[in-house]
Amino acid sequence: MTYVVTENCIACKYTDCVEVCPVDCFYEGENMLVIHPDECIDCGVCEPECPADAIRPDTEPGMEFWVEFNRKYAEMWPVILCKKDPLPEAEKHDGEPDKIKKYFSEKPGDGC
Repeated sequence: MTYVVTENCIACKYTDCVEVCPVDCFYEGENMLVIHPDECIDCGVCEPECPADAIRPDTEPGMEFWVEFNRKYAEMWPVILCKKDPLPEAEKHDGEPDKIKKYFSEKPGDGC
């Protein structure tokens, strides 16, 4: 099992999860984070830290897409090791549907 970041992180990008990850498996895009599924040790400490409830175990139905999505972008984006402020309109976008079509960016973040 692994944990993955799902659509609700897009346009929010809370980084509370980064602080608790013992293996530094989070990677930063311009407007979301991903988890490298091959680096995640399945400890689960990140899941309750996400204010947007965007981190899910890969054992939930429909997570196959998100496992591959997280793998793809974790291999392209820089690792993130520190907590940052969420995006300015994070609260407004939390829970909004179809965020992947509306807001997703393939651009990398700046890491830290």
